[in-house]
Amino acid sequence: MARVGPAWLLLLAVWVVLPTLLSSIQFSSLIERISDPKDLKKLLRTRNNVLVLYSKSEAAAESHLRLLSTVAQAVKGQGTICWVDCGDTESRKLCKKMKVDLSAKDKKVELFHYQDGAFHTEYNRAVTFKSIVAFLKDPKGPPLWEEDPGAKDVVHIDSEKDFRRLLKKEEKPILIMFYSPWCSLCKRTMPHFQKAATQLRGQFVLAGMNLHSSEFENIKEEYGIRSYPTISYFEKGRYLFQYNSYGSTADDIVEWLKNPQPPQPQVPETPWADEGGSVYHLTDEDFGQFVKEHSSVLVMFHAPWCGHCKKMKPEFENAAEVLHGEADSSGVLAAVDATVNRALAERFHISEFPTLKYFKNGEIHAVPMLRTKKSLIEWMRNPEAPPPPEPTWEEQQTNVLHLAGHNFRETLKRKKHTLVMFYAPWCPHCKKVIPHFTAAADVFKDDRKIVCAAVDCVQEKNRDLCQQEAVKAYPTFHYYHYGKFAEKYDSDRTELGFTSFIRTLREGDHERLGKKKEEL
Repeated sequence: MARVGPAWLLLLAVWVVLPTLLSSIQFSSLIERISDPKDLKKLLRTRNNVLVLYSKSEAAAESHLRLLSTVAQAVKGQGTICWVDCGDTESRKLCKKMKVDLSAKDKKVELFHYQDGAFHTEYNRAVTFKSIVAFLKDPKGPPLWEEDPGAKDVVHIDSEKDFRRLLKKEEKPILIMFYSPWCSLCKRTMPHFQKAATQLRGQFVLAGMNLHSSEFENIKEEYGIRSYPTISYFEKGRYLFQYNSYGSTADDIVEWLKNPQPPQPQVPETPWADEGGSVYHLTDEDFGQFVKEHSSVLVMFHAPWCGHCKKMKPEFENAAEVLHGEADSSGVLAAVDATVNRALAERFHISEFPTLKYFKNGEIHAVPMLRTKKSLIEWMRNPEAPPPPEPTWEEQQTNVLHLAGHNFRETLKRKKHTLVMFYAPWCPHCKKVIPHFTAAADVFKDDRKIVCAAVDCVQEKNRDLCQQEAVKAYPTFHYYHYGKFAEKYDSDRTELGFTSFIRTLREGDHERLGKKKEEL
């Protein structure tokens, strides 16, 4: 038998081992590699929380697989992670079927999330361990605060251990905002808090800690945290007092930290019913009899804590005084504290404040939007059915494309440049900017690659989308490139500001096209 020489043995070893070394990427056994469409279909049918990594090649997936291996361990039993290599001949058909397009030169991977057997969303949050874990534990929840680029100067505390360490080692004064991700007041406070953190960098430490989890009960108990946000001030590791001026701006926080003082005891407000005046204050017990005895009654349902009610109260009082002094009275104005008289609030389906109800000879009638002394008096002198409401922005014929949660991703993927305005119909800043944004949309109406779009975040069908896009204030403007979030627009909220921004993007396209032609 002929002897095999050492050179042949070495060549044989290279031939057997090298392909394995080149093609094998180490990743967790918790990540399922899939290439057959039937296998993926079965997985999506049997698992309700699945994140799939689609890659252009094995090499393109390597760094993501390392990260997702640690994620898979953290979400074990709560979520499933899969990998599909679209560069593999067998998997190419699967990628095409799932509408995964990795043809762009700079696109190496895509992360798609599937829930309850169907596509849910493209993962477009920070590609970090914490962010992906948070997403898989609550796919419809809001992004982490630290994912906001504007919050880079806020110290984000993740554990009780980190909290204790910060108090022990930090020599600078510390202001900590304890919050919960679902808290609307927290969301409104965050932009101001993080702006203050940037202004005070190097002088104070402004930190944030999500206390929503039950694991932080000790901290809540120790520092008397009963509601969110709670903002607490510390010096040399010792708690001193709370900062209670909620609704304040970044400048207010900066000013307060120049000379931190404990909150002053609040003087209890005198109930409106005890102030006197020409407004009748009704209760669950006397309401029915009162509207029977008075032929024309306009009732304001209010809450003591409601800012809009406090603003309207003097107008309502002054109107009541004028009507009370008329010889031939047009009617009377009355008020009901809906937080005390719950039976009336439930009976008339009061869900927001202030709410007006009009009673003519004991029967309830519709009331238009009345907020000023003049409008209240004029309407009471000639009660009539309210005029039809003005069409909403979405109902108007404009060149702004109004999107919803169900069509947002698919629509944006077809447009090269999209500037999206996330808004709330009641928001005064939004109302002010709508004409400018609409005019900008008119400028680019003939360019099929450009669109100005809008999303009403108040509508139930859009709330998940607005949370996913980290919308914390109104209006918020995001720029998307073929459906991918590219940057937040923070420039002038005018027609000129919007059009200049979009023209800069378009000019960039022309420059790139010119370079390509030169190369050819």
